[in-house]
Amino acid sequence: QVQVVESGGGLVQAGGSLRLSCAASGRTFSSVAMGWFRQTPGKEREFVATISRSGGNVRYADSVAGRFTISRDNVKNTVYLQMNSLKPEDTAVYYCAARIGGGDTAIWARTGSYDYWGQGTQVTVSS
Repeated sequence: QVQVVESGGGLVQAGGSLRLSCAASGRTFSSVAMGWFRQTPGKEREFVATISRSGGNVRYADSVAGRFTISRDNVKNTVYLQMNSLKPEDTAVYYCAARIGGGDTAIWARTGSYDYWGQGTQVTVSS
């Protein structure tokens, strides 16, 4: 079992920045790949970013590439999502997810690839 808890959401003006954090416990953190997803009402949960177990491989959705940065601290058991140049269309509930297994550089962009999910944190970007 892996427990995943997000924090850091809030209200920000367009062009601003936020940093989301996701603390994971219950398993050696360096053994799990991590991902961020987001969801708005009436829409499917969509991929935002993913980072491999080692932290050496990352991938972003086209809509956030160049603005968002995913990173992890395997000592603090935490993954981060630094969000810059935020746009109103980034408004969503952001979810952190953990996947057990796979190689050190494997990354995963599908919701079905993840084993554990957090409760989500709301990000609202005003225009």
